This record gives sequence, structure tokens and C-alpha cells, in this order.
Amino acid sequence: MAEKLLMTREGYQNLKDELENLKTVKRMEIADKIRVARGFGDLSENSEYDEAKNEQAILEAKIQKIEEKLKHVTIIEADQVNASVVSIGTKVVLLDTEFGDEMQYRVVSAAESDDGDDAITNESPVGKAIMGRKEGDEVVVKVPAGELKFKILKISI
Repeated sequence: MAEKLLMTREGYQNLKDELENLKTVKRMEIADKIRVARGFGDLSENSEYDEAKNEQAILEAKIQKIEEKLKHVTIIEADQVNASVVSIGTKVVLLDTEFGDEMQYRVVSAAESDDGDDAITNESPVGKAIMGRKEGDEVVVKVPAGELKFKILKISI
């Protein structure tokens, strides 16, 4: 059986919206490209047709991948999130103890990692280091260039 994917309701809805867009708008756009390319003549020497068909294959693979993801999603509702520790669905403010910079992130699952610049996944190095930690905890994250040190300033929903 496939692994369950944890997602926030917002991430789940974004994925459903993306799927709907791919199935309607993008499919129509590619169908139009194929139709136009067919008008250029001999399909065996028609690079526009080949390109449109390749684009169609990539789109269909992406649709299938998203549909498969959606079959295995477990939604984490806001009332299930415990704001006393860092977990999927929380917002966290981190202090880079070396440079004094504050950063705010939404903690999301890897399944919804395309969710924007303010998101950090539970499987990223920083995400792994802060999961389950509390406000005031300090964490060390090993990266290729050495170590990063953070202090968890605030956790919220």
C-alpha cells in the first residue's frame, strides 16, 4: 500500500485546484497546439506536432502523478495541530543565531512543498531539525558548508 501523505487543508485544496487547471485549461491549450500543428502538413516531418505531443505526454504524466498523490492524502486540520511544538501546519519564527536574522516559515509536508517561498518542508534539513521542538529550543543543522544554528522564537497556527 502506498504511503500516506500528510497535508494541510490549504495544501490539499491548492493541489486539487492545480489538477483542475491542468485537466481543463492546459489540456485545451495543448489540444489547440496539436490541432494547429496538424495543419502544417506531413506529420512525419512536423517538429511542432512532435513538440506538442511531447508536451501532452508530460502533462498527462503530471496529472496522473497528482491524482495518485490525492488518493493517499491525510489532511491535517487546524484543530489537530498542537502549537506547543513544531509540526506540519504550524508557523514558526526562527532566529539565525550567527547573523541575527529572523525568518518565518509555514511547516508543510514534502507533498505540498511547491506551496511558496514561506514554506519549509518537514523533510528538509531545517525542517527535520525543528520538528517536535518547542519555543526557546536551539537547533543545529548540518549543511555542506558547515552548520547553521537556529533558535525557535515562536510557534503558532
